[in-house]
Amino acid sequence: MDELIKINYEAENPTVSARELYEGLEIKTAFKDWFPRMTEYGFAEGTDFNPLKNEQVRLEGSREVRRELVDYQISVDMAKQICMIQRTEKGRQYRQYFLDLEKAWNTPEQVFARALKMADREIEKLKSNNAGLMEDVQRMRPKEIFADAVSASHTSILIGDLAKLLKQNGVDTGQKRLFCWLRENGYLIRRQGSDWNMPTQKAMETGLFEVKESTVNNPDGSVQINKTTKVTGKGQQYFINKFLGTKDGGEFSPVQKNK
Repeated sequence: MDELIKINYEAENPTVSARELYEGLEIKTAFKDWFPRMTEYGFAEGTDFNPLKNEQVRLEGSREVRRELVDYQISVDMAKQICMIQRTEKGRQYRQYFLDLEKAWNTPEQVFARALKMADREIEKLKSNNAGLMEDVQRMRPKEIFADAVSASHTSILIGDLAKLLKQNGVDTGQKRLFCWLRENGYLIRRQGSDWNMPTQKAMETGLFEVKESTVNNPDGSVQINKTTKVTGKGQQYFINKFLGTKDGGEFSPVQKNK
C-alpha cells in the first residue's frame, strides 16, 4: 500500500498531521479558517486532536527566515470523517487509505508488534530512571561490604584501632581527633577525673562500648585496677556507618554531654 500521508505511531493510537491532510486534500480555504470549521463537527481537543507547533525555515534571497506553523495531530478516526465531509475524489481516496490502514492496524501481527514496542519503551524508561540509582549502588557497595563484615565481628577493639579502620576507608581522622569527637558528641565522658574517656551511660546501654578491667599488683602489695574503653562489634558497625554515610547510623541520639 503506497503511503499517501505520514502516520505517527508514537502515540497509543496512530495520528496524522492536520496540515498534511489539508494539503493532500487540496483544500483551497486557508488552513487557519478551515481547521477550526472542521472541529465544529463534534471533535474535542485532547481526545480527537492536539495542537502542535512546527518551525518553518525559508530562504528569502540570502536571508534565512523562520516562521512558526500551527499544526494539529489528529486521530485517524477524525481524519477519516474529515475526508468524508469534503465530498471530493481526494476525500474518498484518503478515506479509503485510512480504512485500509485500520484493517492492517488491527491484525494480530500488528497488535503483537505494538505490544512489543510499548514494552521496549517502558524498559528504556525504567533503565533511564534506574541509571542514577545503579550508580549509587555501585558507589556504595564497597562501604556496605566493609560495614557488613564489621557487623559479623564479635571482637571489641580499642578506639585507636577504630580510628585506623576509618582512616583506611577514607575518613580523615586519627586517634586523638576521634577521642575528641566522641567526647564532644556525648559518647565519652568529658569530665576530667577517673572516669574521663569512659563511655557515657547511654552509650553503654546502647551497646556501643564495653569497659575492660585489668588488675596490676604493685610492689608494695597494693592492687591497681585499670579500665580500658573498647568499641564492641555493634559499636564498630554503628560508627563506620555513621562516618561513611551508610545504613543504620542513626539509632543513637547524642546524649547530654557530661561536664
